[in-house]
Amino acid sequence: MMALSPTVSAQEWRFYGGDPGGTRSSPVKQINRQNVKNLKRAWTYHMGELDRRGNEMDRHHIVPFESTPIVIDGVLYFSTPSNRVIALDAETGQEIWRFDPQGGRAGPRQFFQHRGVAYWQSKAGGESRILYGTFDARLIALDAKTGKPCREFGKDGWVDLRAGIADAYPRAEYSVTSPPAIYQDLVITGAAVPEYPSKGPSGEVRAFDVRSGKLVWTFHTIPRPGEPGHESWEGDAWKERTGVNVWSIMSVDLEHGLAFLPIGSASYDFYGGDRKGRDLFGNCLVALDAATGKLVWYYQMVHHDIWDYDMPAQPVLITVRRDGGDITAIAQLTKMGFVFILDRLTGKPLFPVEERPVPKSDVPGEAAWPTQPFPLKPPPLVRQSLSEGDISTITPESNRYCAQLFHSLESHGMYTPYGRKMTLVMPGTLGGANWSGASFDSASGFLFVNANDLAAVGAMEPQAAEAPVRYRRGSKEGEYARFWDEHQWPCQKPPWGTLSAVDVNTGEIVWKVPLGVVDELKETTGTPNLGGTIVTDSGVVFIGATIDSRFRAFDAKTGEQLWVTNLEASAHATPMTYMGKKTGKQFVVIAAGGGGYFRGKVSDTLAAFTLPDK
Repeated sequence: MMALSPTVSAQEWRFYGGDPGGTRSSPVKQINRQNVKNLKRAWTYHMGELDRRGNEMDRHHIVPFESTPIVIDGVLYFSTPSNRVIALDAETGQEIWRFDPQGGRAGPRQFFQHRGVAYWQSKAGGESRILYGTFDARLIALDAKTGKPCREFGKDGWVDLRAGIADAYPRAEYSVTSPPAIYQDLVITGAAVPEYPSKGPSGEVRAFDVRSGKLVWTFHTIPRPGEPGHESWEGDAWKERTGVNVWSIMSVDLEHGLAFLPIGSASYDFYGGDRKGRDLFGNCLVALDAATGKLVWYYQMVHHDIWDYDMPAQPVLITVRRDGGDITAIAQLTKMGFVFILDRLTGKPLFPVEERPVPKSDVPGEAAWPTQPFPLKPPPLVRQSLSEGDISTITPESNRYCAQLFHSLESHGMYTPYGRKMTLVMPGTLGGANWSGASFDSASGFLFVNANDLAAVGAMEPQAAEAPVRYRRGSKEGEYARFWDEHQWPCQKPPWGTLSAVDVNTGEIVWKVPLGVVDELKETTGTPNLGGTIVTDSGVVFIGATIDSRFRAFDAKTGEQLWVTNLEASAHATPMTYMGKKTGKQFVVIAAGGGGYFRGKVSDTLAAFTLPDK
């Protein structure tokens, strides 16, 4: 565990990931394996955003409530899908203040997924700020005590993140969906940028002074001429390229002064004929000097990505025990179901990784990279190919539908490119670990990961001569079709969603259990899931994530389910935990909003649980 500074109490949850390194682990032990079954609802807060239809482009999409709150000094802070920030009394759920960046704005309220806010405190401890980004590209600083904008930060409390990045693309997406990283007096942020077309706002990562909002450093995620990695883009492919961005959560190693960036894929996601080469730093874990933004090392996990296999999860700072010593390490979860475990200071893999040949593309102009890295340990967390014997038999109807679909598709195993004919890709864009990420228990060396066994379907369709990209992925179910039936039940045999414990010291999966139930089915199938785990020192793993509107606790040693409760809607968010200062009680809190990629109930609930009074 990272040493806590004197101002940090172990009873709090100061960062999205629990600590700057994203271990999502708490030393609080009041709720344990024996008594977790007695948990009761302590309070419920309704944030008042029930009708959360997506922005103009996607009105039928219900925006999920993905926020993980933070708790500092008895106050809980969280963000909503319309970018409001709300402060509550952490023990009663009573509102203290709220800030609305859309206040006074004309037109309908806008909604976009948002995972949370960051907290900064001055060294002396007298000054504290909440920092976060918005869907309309503002970086906002609020006084943590009052919720009022810090007027000396940028212009009246906010910085325009589009300036210098998206000027040439005024209508293109440039949105912050994840909390920024804090290092000393810097706030470091990336953004979500367009996945189509290929030209658009830059994905570069920037650090701003936390007091003034002045730009301190910029890291070019696509190397410019003369910078290391520039030669990995053929010709002018690097120019005005969008993608290669950090939309997820960064980690910081305070002791070594490093910031870790999980970088996404280049746009357009599924066609790389106009960006031949390995496309650095796309699909890389990058380590920067956090004070200066200078490159320290990088490790590319997918070369020339044409599958949308971006690095979706916060990298986890871990320790690997080997030959009687400790190695300072980092774990990166991927959509492919691979876990890459690297030396944190050098970026060298701590388990062997093989470059293996992978299938070629039949799309004109495309040049799939001939090999991809396969870690030999840990083993993949999900299936990476499907055969006829894998087709679901969960119901006769599902079997018929899925068998017919399967036989209409091309598939050549792991890293099959989407081709000119309808193609099956396993795992698909929602497969593997996604932004749910992992939690880490340093005592056991176990990394807890929820993952999706979910394939995708698509064909590369030629576009009109004047289109910005020559080929675009499509299907009769749209661009992002999944390999599932009319019920959205995946087309392969269960489990469809799992929770695993990976021993980072041995590289073995210690246990793996199905995660989630489909109420209409008798079998425990597991379900598709988005939203992560946390772990406590008492050996309890908490997780929502599943599409069955439930919140669960598991035994960290064995994977046995210890507790389950029903929620108002599915919890596509990561929970958190803390000790109440006045009551001395441990609370566990989860956002339960439903929506997102999955059907089902929708709610505006933030729910807190504690043990009942003796």
